Amino acid sequence: MNYQPTVFIVDDDPAVRDSLRWLLESMRLRVATFGSAEDFLKFYTMHMVGCLILDVRMPGMSGLQLQQFLTKQKYSLPIIFITGHGDIPMAVRAMQAGAMYFLEKPFEDQVLLDYVHEALALDNDNQQSRIRLTMIQARIANLTEREREVMDLVIDNHSNKEIASKLGVSIKTVEFHRSHMMDKMHATSLIELVNMAREATSNE
Repeated sequence: MNYQPTVFIVDDDPAVRDSLRWLLESMRLRVATFGSAEDFLKFYTMHMVGCLILDVRMPGMSGLQLQQFLTKQKYSLPIIFITGHGDIPMAVRAMQAGAMYFLEKPFEDQVLLDYVHEALALDNDNQQSRIRLTMIQARIANLTEREREVMDLVIDNHSNKEIASKLGVSIKTVEFHRSHMMDKMHATSLIELVNMAREATSNE
């Protein structure tokens, strides 16, 4: 898996790709360039982190179509659109679909660099969230069936007495399973447990 941040550039103009590569590498950023959306998709996997500088109009799959595909696949790679043929409806469409920025050529180098650094910082946060989500899901998967039942009822704010009645077990048995469940979830409070459960269910 590749966890080194990379600025991915997708543009069908070789001169643009070379210019952007020189600019970004001069700032010691790792860069990978592609002449088409299709070439990018052959290379990219969900485990790669960084950001995407994406041309809007290209032969084959357009930049907007690539954005739609990545969104459908639930890839959270931040996107900075660049175009020499932009218009307001196109920009609105891209931003509404989740793009970070929409730049019209020509643009100032520093503006792009600032946007790239913002995008990389955002993806770093996203990566930490993905790692946390994976960790929470693994903890839940490690629960026994009874511990999961107890967790669900605890999250629904049922008391130990109510849980015992619903499951047909003693309060001491509930306390035993609840203690083990909290330990396995690494939860120190009910609020922390509820927040973890919400994170897990919101990403299903």
